[in-house]
Amino acid sequence: MRHMREHLPREAAEAHPRRWSILFVLCTSLVLVFITVSSVNVALPSMQTELGASGSDLQWISDSYILAFAGLLLPFGALGDRWGRKEVLLAGIVVFGVFSTLAAFSTSPGEVIRYRAITGGGAALIMPATLSIVSVVFPASERPKAVAVWAAFAGVGGLLGPITSGILLRFFWWGSVFLIAAPLAGIVLSLVLWLVPTSRDDEQRPLDLVGAALSILGLGCLLYGIIEGPELGWGNPLLAGWFGGAAVALWGFVRWERRVRFPLLDPAFFANRAFTLGSMTITLTFFAMFGSFFLLTQYFQFAQGHTPLGAGVRTLPPSVVMILMAPRTPAVVSRFGTRLTISVGLAVAATGVAIIAALTPASPYWQMALALAVLAMGMALLMPPATHAIVASLPTHKAGVGSAVNDTTREAGGSIGIAVLGTLLSVGYRGGMEDRLDGFPPAVAEEAGDSIGGALRAARELPAAAAEQLRNLAVDAFDRGMTLAFSIAAGVLLAAAATIFRLYPEDGMATAGGAPTGAGTAAGAEERAASAGP
Repeated sequence: MRHMREHLPREAAEAHPRRWSILFVLCTSLVLVFITVSSVNVALPSMQTELGASGSDLQWISDSYILAFAGLLLPFGALGDRWGRKEVLLAGIVVFGVFSTLAAFSTSPGEVIRYRAITGGGAALIMPATLSIVSVVFPASERPKAVAVWAAFAGVGGLLGPITSGILLRFFWWGSVFLIAAPLAGIVLSLVLWLVPTSRDDEQRPLDLVGAALSILGLGCLLYGIIEGPELGWGNPLLAGWFGGAAVALWGFVRWERRVRFPLLDPAFFANRAFTLGSMTITLTFFAMFGSFFLLTQYFQFAQGHTPLGAGVRTLPPSVVMILMAPRTPAVVSRFGTRLTISVGLAVAATGVAIIAALTPASPYWQMALALAVLAMGMALLMPPATHAIVASLPTHKAGVGSAVNDTTREAGGSIGIAVLGTLLSVGYRGGMEDRLDGFPPAVAEEAGDSIGGALRAARELPAAAAEQLRNLAVDAFDRGMTLAFSIAAGVLLAAAATIFRLYPEDGMATAGGAPTGAGTAAGAEERAASAGP
């Protein structure tokens, strides 16, 4: 038993006696990462005032973290498999806590951006390690429930960020949203040292450095293009260069991974439909989730006039629903199968998004709360089995890489969702304001025509009657943009539901949690390929 606690073998013969306590610690690590990610957006206006940050600075304070986080997930997940998942988790917590503290006391936007990027690297060490440790300390019979709890906390952490930052900003300065990570990181670090066992790939396969470099380059160029797209305009030639660079690097990554003996991520895994469709499901779910909450933050504050704290409180219903429902999803999967559970979950989530699309700023809050609860119900149904499908499709010695794939799909989907739905919101808003600003001064019309935030700022300089007219026009145009963006998001989720229902393998329904196992999976293929040599 002592040996099992100190170093778990590749296939644990028995469950770890403290596995549920370990899961609590890992979920706390996860919440630490996601609260920090989602809370920074609420603090951006305060940072703009106190640091003199430009609009571009504000964008990169948020996006530098995302770029480093998503770009480093795959190689850092492999690093955990190679050097030890507990060790990588501890390193990530230290980096996260130290550089969050430095960001809190920054004196310029450039410092915040640099420290946020390094903090994103710390998060990339933490997140794959948490899920890969879950897959090692839990036996196969309990793993779906553990993954469901993990998935619930992954969703809840992001949703709690706005209310956490709203409370902090009511009493403290903008740096408090970063500084809060320091004591939390200290507590989590102590718990990890005490409870979490060491595990790694027993065969000590060499790290694929070329594959790691190509994945960082490819994902980095792709995400940079997505992030800059709304700012530069999607027709800008610079974006073609970034997307072209991403295509070349990712093409090179696939070619290299097919040739190397010990690949970072074997392309053969994608021949497993459970793995591929699970990845697609997570990507599109976070496309809708991140994009939706990015828009809702503006909806509650700009269109309805709530404070940051008030806006954060109004996003709480999904957190409650996720916590209550997600741990019960494995029982649903056992009865109805993975294919039906995921496809129904996507359809339910699409229904919630469609209800939001039909609402207006004048709608009572209970209708929005209902829509958010329906959205969260769908997410609680689909996220655990989709996450388990990804992780269970890979061999245990690739647990870190499987976790990193799951995490990369989340970040990539979220980044694309924010960029695409944000662009659709802008298109709808600008279309709604077109030819309706002729009676206003040219400078006011130019600022108001760009965004609802600009319109509300411009309205402060106008006489009362004109200001009220401009605010009403802006809110109406914003509602048009919201309707367009949420309608597209609902359509994407419905299309994903139909795809899963049609293509997800039937044999995936027979296993706990819904991921196929055995010799026919990509995991088995990879094991045979590794043993056969080049």
